[in-house]
Amino acid sequence: MAASGVSCGGPAGRPGGGPALRADSRAGSTSRHLRTRARHRTDGAADRFRRRKHGQRTRSPELRRRTAFRIHSMRPARPGSPGGSAGGAGTAPAERPCRALSVFDVPCRSVSCPSRGSGPKAREEHGMGGLAGFAAAGATGGSALLATAALGAALGLAAGWALAARTARGVLSRARAERQRILEAAEAQAEREAAEHRARVEQELERRRRAWEEEEKRRSAQLEQAEEDAERRHRRLVDRDRALARRDQLLVQRERELETRREEVASLRAELERLREQALVRLEEVAALPREEARRQLLEALRAEVRQSAAAEVRAIKEDAQRRAEIEAQKIIALAIERVASEYSASRSVSHVKIPDPAIRGRIIGTEGRNIRTFEKLTGMQLVIDDNPGQVTISGFNPVRREIARRALEKLIEGGVIHPRRIQQVVAQVKRKVEQETLRAGREAAEEFGLKKVHPEILTLLGRLKFRTSYGQNVLEHVKECARICGMLAAELGLDQKLAERAALLHDIGKAVDFEREGTHPEIGGEIARRYGEPDVVVNAIESHHDDCEVIHPISVLVAAADALSGARPGARRQTTVDYIRRVKKLEEIGASFEGVSQCYALQAGRELRVIVEARKLDDDRTALLAHDLAQRIQNEMDYPGRVKITVIRELKAQAVAR
Repeated sequence: MAASGVSCGGPAGRPGGGPALRADSRAGSTSRHLRTRARHRTDGAADRFRRRKHGQRTRSPELRRRTAFRIHSMRPARPGSPGGSAGGAGTAPAERPCRALSVFDVPCRSVSCPSRGSGPKAREEHGMGGLAGFAAAGATGGSALLATAALGAALGLAAGWALAARTARGVLSRARAERQRILEAAEAQAEREAAEHRARVEQELERRRRAWEEEEKRRSAQLEQAEEDAERRHRRLVDRDRALARRDQLLVQRERELETRREEVASLRAELERLREQALVRLEEVAALPREEARRQLLEALRAEVRQSAAAEVRAIKEDAQRRAEIEAQKIIALAIERVASEYSASRSVSHVKIPDPAIRGRIIGTEGRNIRTFEKLTGMQLVIDDNPGQVTISGFNPVRREIARRALEKLIEGGVIHPRRIQQVVAQVKRKVEQETLRAGREAAEEFGLKKVHPEILTLLGRLKFRTSYGQNVLEHVKECARICGMLAAELGLDQKLAERAALLHDIGKAVDFEREGTHPEIGGEIARRYGEPDVVVNAIESHHDDCEVIHPISVLVAAADALSGARPGARRQTTVDYIRRVKKLEEIGASFEGVSQCYALQAGRELRVIVEARKLDDDRTALLAHDLAQRIQNEMDYPGRVKITVIRELKAQAVAR
């Protein structure tokens, strides 16, 4: 039996030292196994805590693998295994493996093998006894050296087993303590989280309860308010029904009263008609005049009386309106004129060039007149040299060309070299310079008044007015002054100031080309403004500022007034003495040519005509008609700047002598 027990220790033919080495390795693996099991138990406890915390009931694959490993380690040995019997029919059942000797793959056949429920001390003693028996059996069957080696190995294994068991128990106790600590910490954490969750739930419930109570209060208040509103509306409807009922009663009562009065009025009307017929019959009998004739005479008398009263009323209203309008117009014009700061006398263009040396006259004329012919051909102007030896007169209708000729001639005289080629160079240079000045003058005028979107051709024509004069007044300065006055008048009257300034600035644009085209300058200016896209108000102001067409906008009237004010102010324009005397005489002749005029005087340098009529020949109505006829005739027969005021005076003197 002992020999067979030895033969179970390992395969035949292995050296005698094999069992000792295998026992050492088995002891080390057993220690590692115990430590692994302790670690697995700790991990299992932690895993169960995590699953309990998160509410998981299923075990993880790692936990199932560890459980299967523990079950497999405690499974009994199969028949035919190294720890079992040879097997076969009639053999004894497989013994339960002894955990103390399982590390040597040696089955324990002792009837005193401790069960699984025995303590570690009993299992340790049983293992030591088994190892001793194993060593004794080796001694009887083998040499003494093998027995000694086996005994030493057994003692080493026993010591290793005890150390491993003690280490395993320490690791297991620490694992259990750690598990207990983890469980306690987890339970405490779970309790804290449960308490926090419970507090949050209670707070949320409290908040929702308060919100529900507030919503209930709000709805209750709304319901109460709606009930109060409905009650008020009901009361108003009841009051309205009562008022309507009272009104119906009053209406029925008034209808009855009106019906009664209607009957009374009808009876009174019938009575009045009867009395009227009787009165008419009586009047016809007394007056011995038919009814129709009497009615006609009465209507004529009433018509004459009403006409006379109406005429007097109309005259009074007209006089009052004219008086107020004149006062207001004078006030507005005075304010506008006070705000205009312009030169007392506008600059005048010059068409004479002084000659410092009489010898230069010959150079200007040139050999056989070549220089003067070249100059006149290039400038389009005529040079008059023989009238005054100290100057040269430039004659022509185009003001721009006249200015070019004047500047070119002055430059030629200043240089002293005059021949056809030099004349061509100088005239070309001066022409370019004048064109630049013309465009610059137009742009400066437009920028001064803030004009936007002005066509370049209009700017050029506006700049050409710098070299144009009217009665000695520079036209560009004249239109600027008109624009200032017109803008102020428009501002006082609440009209568009910018549009008024634009219309006044362009009202004489036709004078820039009136010497080249047929027609008056208002007609030419209106055509130019319409062609280059100016507004209709500006076109009408240009065409109507001399009353050549119908006025369609108040700004046109303001432009005409500003034109008259600018041209009529003292020093603005100049005329010859002969023209002035002729105009004054013509005014007096026209005034004296009417019937009933006793005296006629032209005042204020021809700006006013005062007429005195005979009171016995003309009444008040004919006096007003005479003033209108005088104005129409002067306007049709005379040419004058500005306006002429006509005053007709009728004076009636009655004398009597008391004795």
